[in-house]
Amino acid sequence: MLLNAPNESLCMHNDRQVTQSLKTYELAGKLIPGWTQLISRRASQFANGVSPIYAQCAKGARFTDIDGNSYIDWVSAVGAIILGHADKVVDQAVKEQINRGSLYSLNSPLEVELAEELVDTIPSAEMVRYTKGGGEACAVAVRIARGTSGREKILFCGYHGWHDWYQAANYLVNPEDGEFPFSGIEPIGVPQVLANTVIPFAYGNLTMLEDLLKNNQNQVAAIMMEPIRSVLPDPGYLEGVKALAQEHDVILIFDEVSCGWRLSIGGVQKYLNVVPDMTVVAKAMSNGYPMGAVVGLRNVMEPADRMFISSSYWSDNIGLVAALTTIRELKQRDSETRFKEIGDKLIKGINEAITDLGLSGMCSGLYTNPTINLDLPDDTLGSKVNTLFIQEMSSRGVLCYTSLTPTLAHTEEDINLTIQAITDTLVVIQSGLESGDIDSLLTCNIKKDPFRRLVR
Repeated sequence: MLLNAPNESLCMHNDRQVTQSLKTYELAGKLIPGWTQLISRRASQFANGVSPIYAQCAKGARFTDIDGNSYIDWVSAVGAIILGHADKVVDQAVKEQINRGSLYSLNSPLEVELAEELVDTIPSAEMVRYTKGGGEACAVAVRIARGTSGREKILFCGYHGWHDWYQAANYLVNPEDGEFPFSGIEPIGVPQVLANTVIPFAYGNLTMLEDLLKNNQNQVAAIMMEPIRSVLPDPGYLEGVKALAQEHDVILIFDEVSCGWRLSIGGVQKYLNVVPDMTVVAKAMSNGYPMGAVVGLRNVMEPADRMFISSSYWSDNIGLVAALTTIRELKQRDSETRFKEIGDKLIKGINEAITDLGLSGMCSGLYTNPTINLDLPDDTLGSKVNTLFIQEMSSRGVLCYTSLTPTLAHTEEDINLTIQAITDTLVVIQSGLESGDIDSLLTCNIKKDPFRRLVR
């Protein structure tokens, strides 16, 4: 594969130093409990010691860390960046709004304008409430569902934030393995009285969901779920969930905070033609500016006018104008077509590399989040191989997990450089597998997963 000379260094193994990142992280440990505000940004989620930890600027599909190293970014702020870092159209709209005022004493007409855009875009949207992030949007959705239905229990599948209503699930167990639904996270600080108010179910298992609905007859307010994560559901599964919700008079909520916008601007519900009663959106809807929303059918949402759901910054003009501009730009730039082009090229190039090297495995899943899975001789090698992959990609100037989250700013050159870096990284992994000594190739601690999702 031919590489353009100015960026050739991105795909060469080198001795990138992350000294300032490591020093800053050490200081953060003394000042900030848990080091970071988002678990997914902890150093333990990458190759600690090799991967960058702090960035100083970002533009398009790349960022520069505080040590001056440049990287192609396939983490995309955990999916929140969709157009590209510092998109000029969105940023210009925000700058113009700042000049008009970021927060008024009165309401902004942007609230109504964005609501109209969301109603026009998302099939389940007839009424809208705003928040500043996905976790609190999920909490608002649960409040509305409980208030509308007059019931308290929530059946869930997926990850839905840090709030008490959800973390109370860790007083129960994961239905698939008998451990905490959120591996490594104890429900410290969550009132134990909330135990059994939120119950997990396994993705793809309609029988389990039906049994839970029957065993908790007339007690379940809502089914809250991520409709997809990395692969499409089996045919008929989401339709079956919706049928069970209707049969038991339960509100169906799709959490599209992570899966929304890329596959379809109208969400997974539009792509698969399965419309829930309510939907939670955030992250990519505003290209990095804080914004979230709960949308839903009128009969479900309207009772919220009598519930206490209120916050000053939900009316912040910056998030409103950023979301409005981002959604319109996604439509203007034919984002759905472009994301398929990017994902298909990544999947094809990575699979060619895997085949050419004689490795067993493949890159598969949704083209909006292609994921590399290697067939390993021992399942216990999984975390080591994943860490080695992140380590080698970081050292080549590419930040990613074994899955990649594209933005519209990723260019053909970025894709080609990334495929080359993956090819070189797979050569290193192959050598470790053949020698039976992956450990000798690791120069960092093993990546730790903070929690597991109950959805593929």
